[in-house]
Formats: sequence, structure tokens, C-alpha cells
Amino acid sequence: ALSGAGIGYLNFIADDQMLRDLSLWSMGSLAGAKWNDLLLAGIGLITLLVLFMKNASGLNALLLGEAEAKHLGINVQSLKKRMIILSAVGVGITVSLSGMIGFIGLIIPHLGRMLSGPNHKTLLPLSALLGGLLLTAADMFARVAVSPAELPVGIVTAIIGAPFFLYLLFTQRGKI
Repeated sequence: ALSGAGIGYLNFIADDQMLRDLSLWSMGSLAGAKWNDLLLAGIGLITLLVLFMKNASGLNALLLGEAEAKHLGINVQSLKKRMIILSAVGVGITVSLSGMIGFIGLIIPHLGRMLSGPNHKTLLPLSALLGGLLLTAADMFARVAVSPAELPVGIVTAIIGAPFFLYLLFTQRGKI
């Protein structure tokens, strides 16, 4: 709600060019990406992946349920807080650079789990790799689909992601 209010306020005070930029940001775009930004984001995201990997065993234990994870010696509340904080930082880094690109965070972990199983020691790096590959492919398509203009990559990922997400809902009903 607070983010929505902030975006609404920016829309209210924006001039025409700023409104266009905000609109493109809300649809997701890699058009404004710069190498310096990529370097800083890459360092941050690789650091986050390492921190996530350090918690992979705890996440695997949590698959058994909270009570079972506690019996295995996992501080479940602490693990949840760490995961929420790490996820929020990761989302903040990526959204600040690319805007809001939907469906990658929804479908890639499910696709990774279908390919590699539930073990977070393989699922986390596989999800990072598959997410990067899908975003790169979607961005390449977005740049050539309506050339010389550029389609926002968030539209492409939504076109790809919505049918896949519906497929998951109908085929994996009891598993998701």
C-alpha cells in the first residue's frame, strides 16, 4: 500500500517524460541498464545467492514442516526472518534496475523444482540461472519483436508466464 501510494504520488507530480519513464518502469525494461549498475547489482546478487546457499540446509529441513525443522535444531523464526530480509534486498536491487518484471519469480522456482527436485542446494542456483536465462531471452525477443521500438520485457515475461502458471495450477493442484 505504501509503495502504491508512493508511485501514485510520483504519477501526480510527474511531467510528461517522467510519466513515460514511470510507465515503462512499471512494465519492466532493461533498456536503461548500464554496465556500472550491472556490476553493483551483480556483486549484491551474488552475495545474496551465497547467503541463501548458506541457509539451504535449513530450508530443506523446513520442507518437512516447522515442528520437524525445530526438532532438527533449526531456529525456524530466525530462518524465516533471514529469508524475508534477503528476499526483500534481492527484490529491491532488481526492481530498482529493471522495474517490475512479473512471473519470473513465480514460475522459475517451480520449473527448477520440476527439473531438479526440492533440494535447495541445487534449486537455488538453478533458479538463479534459469531466471537469468529466461530474462535474457525475453529481453532479446522484446528488442527485436517490434523493432525499431522496444517492447517492455515485463510484457514478454507475462505472455510467457501466464500460460505456464495456469498449467502449473491445473496440473499440480495438490502439490503447489
